[in-house]
Parts: sequence; C-alpha cells; structure tokens
Amino acid sequence: MTTAPETDVAVGQTFLPSYDDDAPQPQPRESLGRPTPDEQFLRVGTWVSAVGLAWLITQQLLPLPGLTWFLVTWFACVLLVTTVTAGISGGLVEVRDRVAGTVVTAGAVIVAAVLVSAIVFVVIRGWHALVHPNFFFDDMAGVGPKDPFDRGGVAHAVLGTLIEIAIAVAITLPLGIGTAVFMSEVGGKFARVVRTVVEAMTALPSIVAGLFIYTVFIVALGYPRSGLAASLAIAVMMLPIIARAADVVLRVVPSGLREASLALGASRWKTVWHVVLPTARPGLATAVILGVARGIGETSPVLLTSGNAQFFVTNPTDGVMNSLPLLIYSTVRSGEPAAIARAFAAATVLMLMVLVLFVTARLLARPKRTKKGRRPRRRSAVEFVQADPLSEMGPVGPAPSSYRNTQEYQ
Repeated sequence: MTTAPETDVAVGQTFLPSYDDDAPQPQPRESLGRPTPDEQFLRVGTWVSAVGLAWLITQQLLPLPGLTWFLVTWFACVLLVTTVTAGISGGLVEVRDRVAGTVVTAGAVIVAAVLVSAIVFVVIRGWHALVHPNFFFDDMAGVGPKDPFDRGGVAHAVLGTLIEIAIAVAITLPLGIGTAVFMSEVGGKFARVVRTVVEAMTALPSIVAGLFIYTVFIVALGYPRSGLAASLAIAVMMLPIIARAADVVLRVVPSGLREASLALGASRWKTVWHVVLPTARPGLATAVILGVARGIGETSPVLLTSGNAQFFVTNPTDGVMNSLPLLIYSTVRSGEPAAIARAFAAATVLMLMVLVLFVTARLLARPKRTKKGRRPRRRSAVEFVQADPLSEMGPVGPAPSSYRNTQEYQ
C-alpha cells in the first residue's frame, strides 16, 4: 500500500511546498517592467504589419494620397491589430491594457516628432548665418538687413538676455519660493486668497505685464527704458509660474517628514529650511526652469520697456538694452531674406541658451553622492522576490537549502 506524498511540510508555523527534482521550476522574469522576447516581437510586429495594411488601404483600395492620410490610417491599423492580437492571447483586461499602452506610445512619438521637427526647421533656416564665427561674437552696430553674414552678430543680444534673466531670477526666486512656502506651510484664509491670485496670474498676458511696468516704472516714476525695466516686466511674468509650480512641489513632500522633525523639537522654520526644502530641491529646480523658459522668450514686455540697441550695453540702468527675442522680432520685420535667416539663427541660439540653463539647473539640483562618489544602488524587484528570508534563518535556526528530506530538519 503506497501513500500519496505529502505536499506541504510544517516548518514552525510556516507551511512550505515540497518540490520534485524532475519538475520544471518556474523561471523568474529578469525585470517586472521589461517585456519578454515574445512580447517584444509581438509589439514590433504589430507596428510593422500596420504599415503594410495602411499602404494597402491608402494606395490600393481607397483614394487617400498624401502622408497625412497614411499616418492616420497607420495609427488606426495599429489599434486594430493590437486589439486582435491582445484578444487572442488574453481577455478584455489585456485588450484594454494593450490599447492604452499603444495610445500613450503614439502620443509620446507625436510630441517628440513635433519637437524635433520644430528644432530642425529653425536650425536649417538659420544655418547660413550660424556657420560664420562672427555671428556669436559681434554686435549689429552699422550692419543693415541686406549685409552679408560675415558681418554682425548676436553677442550684444545674448549679453542683454543673460543680464535681464539674471536680474529677473534674483527677484522672483526668493519671492516665488517664499510665496509657495507661505501657501503650503503656513496656510490659513489669506493663503487661500494668495493661491487664487497666483493661479489667476499664471494666465496673465505678457503685454499686460509690459504695460504695467511701462506705466508704473517709466511713466509714473520717470525712469528711462532700460534693461532693468525689462527685467521687472519679465519678473512679473515669471513670479506666478515659479510660485505655483513650487507650491505643487512642496505639497507633495510627505507630511511624515514634517511631523518627525517637529517631534524631535525643531521649530517650523528649521523644519522648512532643513527638511522640506532639501527634499523638494529637484522639484524647485524644475519650477525655476519653467519660469525662466517663460520669461526668456517674451517679446512684448521687452519691446515696451527696454528699447532696441544694436551695440553692447553692460549697464542695465543706462539706456536701452537689446535681447534675443527683441532682436528676432526686429530682424523678421525687415522682410529681407538675409535678416530672416539671422532671426532663425538667433532663435537657434536662444534654444541653446534654454538648454544650457536647463542642464545647469538639473545638475545643481541632483541629490548628493555618497563618500565613494557613487549613489546607493537600489535593489530590483526580482532581488526582493528571490531573497527568501527562510533560506537564511528559520524559526529556530539556520534552515537547510532543501526541504525534500524533512527528517534531517526535524
């Protein structure tokens, strides 16, 4: 008489299954978020087969010429093939998941394509001026709209833009983050009023900010048009953006960190300065980047408050000062092909400046490294799953690696 083998073995209070040597063991996935080779082949095959279906429909079956119709049909065919393949391999949940993933992927591709096409278009239109070194080191003093590209440059506009943005950041950075700290950490009825005003100012037209500074600073107070006036107008545009974004970031900081700091005897100010702000530093850097990106490309406030200078101006309080947005606007208005090419080249320089400022802000906001110069390695989900606590320490002592022979363990 043979008895059925035991399927579970008691180890203390834990029941562990006994495995046979000949039974195939399940192979864990390398990464919970990484698709298997079969899934990768299925995804790539879906897009490739959709290309063939789109070509067949637009070029052979229906009179739908043009790239636009081909792309629209291609996306529709991708959704159709994805639905069919997901329905074959899974149920309704699999179909919804695959279709949602396809839509999100297509949206990311469209956004990337639009961004890359805009950058490539601007660079190509201004390439004839960018190849001349004098374009980056000279000013436009004595240069007309029909002069060749080996004369003149945008160095004076780059200098003016950097000076105006530096002054605007020096004004808006403490005010914006201070306003965000007041709204998120202090609270109260007045904080709700301030939040409402900040949210309303984020949609403020740029021409209104320029008219405000022009009326108050230039007309009422009698100061001349200058880089300082342009900086104040840019600061009015940047302040609500930085305050609103910083408020959102500070509200994401876990409340447990604040409670722990206060429980240890720290004051509210020390908690904000040493706990909340360092925790939210990467998000605050993003808020500053958003504000700078909004202010560095504004033309209307600068047009009303700074004036147009074709030479180098280093003193923001001494007369008119040019900037890249104003230079682009003034050169495009001439209508000459050479001037328009200079405008596109200046727009390329402006995009490079924004990229440099973005990278610099992200590097300054990076978390600190360890003493060895390396960041602490994070364990993957597979390592946590494979790390069986019972394989190292049982209920009463070290557990053996196999539970097939229960007599040895008992």
